[in-house]
Amino acid sequence: MLLFNGARGTVRRDADRHRFLLLDRYSSALFIMIVFVLFLSATDALLTLILIDHGATELNPVMAYFLGFGPLVFLGVKYLLTSFSVLIIVLFSQGFILKTSIQVWKILSYTCGVFSTVIAWELFLYYRFVH
Repeated sequence: MLLFNGARGTVRRDADRHRFLLLDRYSSALFIMIVFVLFLSATDALLTLILIDHGATELNPVMAYFLGFGPLVFLGVKYLLTSFSVLIIVLFSQGFILKTSIQVWKILSYTCGVFSTVIAWELFLYYRFVH
């Protein structure tokens, strides 16, 4: 059964590294990073809503647009956009970025760093101006 015992977990040949290949097995480290990115995205969204309730503004024009439809729409769109982006990264995870030696899945590490920085800033704002 492919769901639990997929055969292709890595790219086997060097020539295949520059082609689009779908895998049917992914590492547990990749799964943990996916969950962490989704958790950080949700945390960012909730902190954003709290700060907006206390006078802050959303700097991202796309998310500011959806915030105009209410907090549930904002949360839903934020989660869907993040999930879709993560899905694309996972599909291309074994490939390389523009003929460099950087694998696509490493974008998730960068994303974790960016979200962590944004959340640290939001927590600073919260404790400085709200709490």
